[in-house]
Amino acid sequence: MLPDRSAVVIIGVDIGTSLTKAVVFDASGVSIAQASTPSEIRQVPGGRVEQDLDQVVGTVATVVREVAGAIDGPVTALALTGQGDGVWLRDEDGNAVRPAISWLDGRANALLEKWQAAGVTREVFRRTGSGMFPGCAATILSYLDECEPGVLDRAAVAGYCVDAVVQRLTGEITVDVSDASLPFLDPATRRYDEQAIAACGLSHRRGLLAEPAAPNAVFHLNACGADLLGLPAGLPVTAGPFDLPASAIGAGVRDPGDGILTAGTTLACQVLTDNAAFDAEGEPAGMFLSTPRAGEFLRAMPAMVGTASIDWACKLVGIEVEQVGGLLASSPPGANGVRALPFLSASGERAPFVDAAARAQFSGLSLEHGRGDVVRALCESIAYAARHCFEAAGLSGRLYACGGGMRSAEWTQIFADVLGHSIVIPSDPGVGARGAVLVAAESLGTPFDVEAWASNSRTVEFVPENVDLYQPGYADYQASLSAARGLWRL
Repeated sequence: MLPDRSAVVIIGVDIGTSLTKAVVFDASGVSIAQASTPSEIRQVPGGRVEQDLDQVVGTVATVVREVAGAIDGPVTALALTGQGDGVWLRDEDGNAVRPAISWLDGRANALLEKWQAAGVTREVFRRTGSGMFPGCAATILSYLDECEPGVLDRAAVAGYCVDAVVQRLTGEITVDVSDASLPFLDPATRRYDEQAIAACGLSHRRGLLAEPAAPNAVFHLNACGADLLGLPAGLPVTAGPFDLPASAIGAGVRDPGDGILTAGTTLACQVLTDNAAFDAEGEPAGMFLSTPRAGEFLRAMPAMVGTASIDWACKLVGIEVEQVGGLLASSPPGANGVRALPFLSASGERAPFVDAAARAQFSGLSLEHGRGDVVRALCESIAYAARHCFEAAGLSGRLYACGGGMRSAEWTQIFADVLGHSIVIPSDPGVGARGAVLVAAESLGTPFDVEAWASNSRTVEFVPENVDLYQPGYADYQASLSAARGLWRL
């Protein structure tokens, strides 16, 4: 007898960098309850970005209690996903031994530059298919090993956001294979590559890396977790994949060659592949992520040029985010000749190239231009960055999209036209949580109809004449980027 899927009530929780969201879906994939609350991000001079584990765990409790109180009947399971990268150091009881260091952090910029010059990043990329950047675990751990060794001495595990929350809720020390992928995991074997760890000078800290959980692993709320969430002890909990692969699963990416564009804090461009091989001599950038299914991987290019750039532009020109669409409509494709490079992050860029010194620029400006031209040039440059990423990742099939940037119809159209690709956008915004729930249901042996869930979407078609117009614009972007890379300095 098939399981009664209508009785399966899984709370999906997406623990983002700045927002934690909980969603409950019905059997057809439509959200029936949701809640969200902000997380605190502490920005310290010197490009340091940190978060407090207790505060983040508190956001999970807030949203879970809210959605659990809004639904009828018992909860079947809790499915977690969230931000990846960074380093979340904990002791054996799951308590933080220092504030978590975010993936946005830039304190290891200089270290990364040394590794690039010495060939360390190239060696690790050859072994794992993943590039390194200032906010990844390898560079942060090496920095701490030199500057804060006592912190590492006190830690029992150096993990990530999702597994840090899981440890607090279940008492288990674990890590999802997707989180573990960057940068030490061999994607073919799903085991750590010891030589990659050694190349980073971290063999003596190897014990801090939790072994990746087995596929379809299920954990259970302990008494403390149950008390925190107001749910019964013993409730099944799944931990991952982290937000990039979870979004791909939730959006409907199923076939090799299909891709997903996430226009959020990160501009994440991912393409599904069933081949563990990668170009070991290519540019050492991006990620080669293992997914919940053996033999399936995501070639991910998570650029640093996401919606934070638009927030910056809005402050610069004195508008609210809701006014961006109107400004974009006031300037034609090509932004009246204004061009931009969008690298505004203090930690530079990580995909499809890595350069901690990468910085933004605008060109072609005159007194005749207005703020609409400036904002449109920035939005177009981010779309060009997405095209650059997808060319590196090998997009050949359908393209899906999600993230806050997709709420702007005008910007979504720019993406479609620059990419020359129709874009499928799920109707429900909780795509990461949706992916986590789909994985949880399969792990529990009560899988939902993934095709039915993916059908709740709309398609944005590209405009052929705009595609032609953007071809020289993309060539100009590439030429400007090539010239700028020779000039950037930390």
